[in-house]
Amino acid sequence: MKKQKGFSLIELLIVVAIILIIAAIAIPNLLRSRMAANEASAVGSLRSVNTAEVTYSSTFPDSGYAPAIGNLGGTVAQCTPPAVATTANACLLDAVLSLGTKSGYTFTAIGGNPVNGVNTTFVSSGTPDVVGQTGNRGFGSDQSGVIYYTLNGTAATNANSALQ
Repeated sequence: MKKQKGFSLIELLIVVAIILIIAAIAIPNLLRSRMAANEASAVGSLRSVNTAEVTYSSTFPDSGYAPAIGNLGGTVAQCTPPAVATTANACLLDAVLSLGTKSGYTFTAIGGNPVNGVNTTFVSSGTPDVVGQTGNRGFGSDQSGVIYYTLNGTAATNANSALQ
């Protein structure tokens, strides 16, 4: 009689079961890590928007803060020297963020409270594209530079944030 070499069906099923158990433990942690990374990116992006808004208002004092997030950026072609920054394309944000989406979040920035045609305030926000998948918290900021957050994924303001 020849002795057979290899694994039995039971041994293979046990190995597959162990792999599935490990995957069941690891996948939720991986998803939580991804959401945490997206949320950290959103906070960093809002800081970039705040800095860009202050620079925009200093560079274009006749306009004040930018009317929209698109005014803070521009395409690569519009921002490559010898191109000149304008109020429509200030080239202060990267092309991806100035379109309003990045790392599973949607961003807005709107200038407001115009006095003699000059925006004296702005409000910016970052909300997850899919709450529970791309992020759980919504973020917001204004001309004060403070970044607020909500736990339900809505845009945060000073009035509704968890940082009151």
